[in-house]
Amino acid sequence: MRILTNICSDDLPKSRDFYVSLLGLKVNYESNWYIQLCSPTNSDLEYGIIQRNHALVPKEYQAIPTGMYVTFVVEDIEGIYNKALTMKVPILQTPRNEFYGQRRFLVKDPSGCLIDISSPLAN
Repeated sequence: MRILTNICSDDLPKSRDFYVSLLGLKVNYESNWYIQLCSPTNSDLEYGIIQRNHALVPKEYQAIPTGMYVTFVVEDIEGIYNKALTMKVPILQTPRNEFYGQRRFLVKDPSGCLIDISSPLAN
């Protein structure tokens, strides 16, 4: 089995650059309607971005997402947060320690998707 998360975007290059610059994801495949990114350390961890108005996306799913978010677990949350500030990424929640043992912050990606960036708290 293979599980691949795909999000919709109105601006594929802008979305690609967001994930490559902020999280260091690598471009695995790119066309004018779809981009597939992967983890720089494990190419089996993939993240797809599809043109929001592409015929493969049903009309009722072409809206900006609500009621869901994507989490990226990283080693250096403070470094990623500082990079987000430099990039002027919309920060929805600054880094804070959560009750379940993670430090996280929330951003909005260029397509309007809520992104949770977190790291396990050191014991």
